[in-house]
Amino acid sequence: MPSEPLILGFDTSAAHCAAALLRGDDILVSRLEEMKRGQAERLMVLLEEVLTEGNTAWADLDAIGVGIGPGNFTGIRIAVSAARGLALGLNIPAVGVTGFDARAHEGVLAAVPAPRDQAYAALPGEAPRLMPLKEAGDAARGAGLALACEASPAGIAEAIARCAAARFRTETDAPAPLYLRSADAAPMRDAPPALLDG
Repeated sequence: MPSEPLILGFDTSAAHCAAALLRGDDILVSRLEEMKRGQAERLMVLLEEVLTEGNTAWADLDAIGVGIGPGNFTGIRIAVSAARGLALGLNIPAVGVTGFDARAHEGVLAAVPAPRDQAYAALPGEAPRLMPLKEAGDAARGAGLALACEASPAGIAEAIARCAAARFRTETDAPAPLYLRSADAAPMRDAPPALLDG
């Protein structure tokens, strides 16, 4: 009988670095480290620690699951880039999992906190979008749901790994960031200086 698939799930879409190792239905290792910055330096080290703690190696993995947002632009890019690079190097699939799928629970409107008292939410029957937090709460109540809007929920990496386990055999698209708003940083409005020929 073939062994159960081994999935590594991770996420850096908010002020955290999270990773989990899933074999079949069993979570072997799970970590969630709160951090405002430093995910780029911490992520690969954390993944190595999770694999070691789970008595596994990179070559044992069947697939990778990665949080694709919405959330922090830089954090999303860190995790998605890592997942794409690992998938290419290991020749295994990488599956992008939205923050909504990772936070989904029955009776709950999954939402991701956004700056300035806003939230990213996917209202029933609608595409996900950025909205005022009050609007998300009203919409959740109107749909008979509770609003769950947490940046770093416990179990986010486990949920990402489970979603990836359910989809890695059929999903063929490489993970791509899910951005639902423009970046806070804007390009310069002034024309660039003229270059002088020497």
